[in-house]
This record gives sequence, C-alpha cells and structure tokens, in this order.
Amino acid sequence: MKDPTVRGVVHLIEETKSFGQKGFRKRLVVLEQSKGTFTNYIPLEFVKDACDEVDGLSVGDEIEVVYRLSGRRWQRDEASEAKYFLSAEALSFRRLSGGDGQETRRSKSVDPNDELAEAADDVPF
Repeated sequence: MKDPTVRGVVHLIEETKSFGQKGFRKRLVVLEQSKGTFTNYIPLEFVKDACDEVDGLSVGDEIEVVYRLSGRRWQRDEASEAKYFLSAEALSFRRLSGGDGQETRRSKSVDPNDELAEAADDVPF
C-alpha cells in the first residue's frame, strides 16, 4: 500500500527539540490548507535526521509530504486514566513552489518509533 500524502503551504517551522537521554530529536512543521470557508492547519513531525532536512524550507513554501500515522498509549500508573495520542510523521517531502521542487526522502532503515518509545519515559504526556 502506498503511503498517504498531504499538500499545503508551510505556515510554521519550529526549532528542533531533543528528548530523553539518547537525544531523540523532532521538529514540528505546520501546513496550512484553505478549504473554502475555513483554514485547516496540519501539524507534521520530522524526526531524527529529517529535522535537518527542514532547514531548506521557508514559511510560504508549498510542499507535498509523504507521512505515516503513529499512535501511542500513555498511562501514568494503573489507577490513572489512559490517554491516546496520534501524530503524523513526515517520511519525505517535495517542494511544489518556493524552491527547486526537489524531493527529500529520509532513510527508513531505522524505525523512529523504537527511539520514540525510549524517549517517551521522559515525556509527561
């Protein structure tokens, strides 16, 4: 099955953040889509080395991103309520306007969910 894609205009590019003892890194990029009467904002997470690939993006660039959904369960202890989180992890992107249209693809040889699970112990949510 083909990975899903999403298109939009870069609305926000956050700085890279590090988590945990092993220094797991992630960077948030928010795409904006105008859909008639409302604007849709789509947060995408770039992880590990992909954080550096975002340096070539600028606010206002139109891009297409290949992504995968990642879900996670978190519970402080047995007595507390379980919480569920969903994120869209960017696998690659292609600039449609505002640059050279070159595709940037991240290596899939390491599963970032493994490192995210290790770093999750340090994250309070």
